This record gives sequence, structure tokens and C-alpha cells, in this order.
Amino acid sequence: MKKIFKFLIFLLLLPWVYALILIFVNPPITITQISNLSEGFSRNQLSYNEIPTSAKWSVIAAEDQKFAKHRGFDWDEIKTAYEKNQAGKKLRGGSTLSQQTAKNVFLWQGRTWLRKGLETYCTFIIETLWSKQRILEIYLNNAEMGKGVYGIEAAAKYYYGKSAAQLSPEETARIIACLPNPKKYNVNPPSAYISKRAKWILRQMRNLKYDSALGNIINE
Repeated sequence: MKKIFKFLIFLLLLPWVYALILIFVNPPITITQISNLSEGFSRNQLSYNEIPTSAKWSVIAAEDQKFAKHRGFDWDEIKTAYEKNQAGKKLRGGSTLSQQTAKNVFLWQGRTWLRKGLETYCTFIIETLWSKQRILEIYLNNAEMGKGVYGIEAAAKYYYGKSAAQLSPEETARIIACLPNPKKYNVNPPSAYISKRAKWILRQMRNLKYDSALGNIINE
């Protein structure tokens, strides 16, 4: 019994240790990336300051406009997602960037209660140990943005043949618009959905520029 208890404690502490390490180094590879190796693997990790400002604004505008205000969970969005799902409307995830980062780095893809519970635990860990900048940095370096393509730098080279720093705001928005289903939509040339969503992202970016809390995260 003691051995089982010690093993459970070890399992609980393991993500804390890994998260502490990731304050200083980038993830070597993630479970999602390993599971998709048959599709190829392209990733070029950038430091926070190397990631274009437009990419930071775009992903916040698209995925988590309350990123600066919450501690990992957007309860209003979770409630809205639950109500829409219960009503039989289009499924919504309600996940914040912090939750998506926890899932991408620590866990596998899937829709089980076990994975969701572990995602909640890992989200609490990274929100406790990492800065918002670090969460955003790791997300933009590891999120799947195409078949076997991870991160904004690899996506820029894959779709447009240039570095992320050379992307126009419109091109950046189109890449971000493919989230969270990058294998479903065409980015270049953009599908009708990608074009429409990219325009929406650009409008949201202009509105969010007045949010000083987000500005402090992005410009630091």
C-alpha cells in the first residue's frame, strides 16, 4: 500500500518537476508530436522576443481574449460552451490558451474525462510556475499548425516559404485562423472559411490593442 501511495505521489509531482525544467528550456518533443511522427515533424522554436508581435496578438484574438485576466480558466466561456453543447449546437471547447498549452505539452489528444482532468491539473501547474509570456511562447512554438507542422516559424516556412518575422499581419492571421483544426482547412491559398476568420481576427486585434494588460504581456 505504501508503495502504491509513493508511486501516486511521484506521478503527481512529475509534471511539477517537468514544468519547472521548462521554465528554462524548451520542450524537446511532445506526446502529440510523437504520435504524429508518421506525418512528418517540422518545428523551429523561437524565443519570446523573436516571435512576431502580430502572431501574439493574432492567437490571443482568435483563441483567448481574456488571456491576461484569467488564471488558466475562463469560466464564462466554459459555461457558454457547456450550454451550447447541451443545446445540441456546434461543439465548442471553451479552452484557454493555458489549457491548450498544458494539453499540447504534457498530454495526448482526446476527449476523455481522464485527459480533461489531467489537463485541468497541468493548467494549474503552468499558471502557477510560468509567466504569461512563457505560456504564449511555448504555445506558439508547439501548437500544430499543419500536417506535421508545429509552431508559427515552421508554419510560416511551410505555407509561405519565409520566416515568421517576414509574414504580413494578414498572412499571420490566416495561419492562426486554422486553429484548432489545422488539417481541416487550407491556409495558402486560403479557403473561404480561413479568409473570413482571418478578417475577423484582424478586426479583433485592432480592438484588443486598447487592452493595456494584454499589451504589457505582448510587448514585454
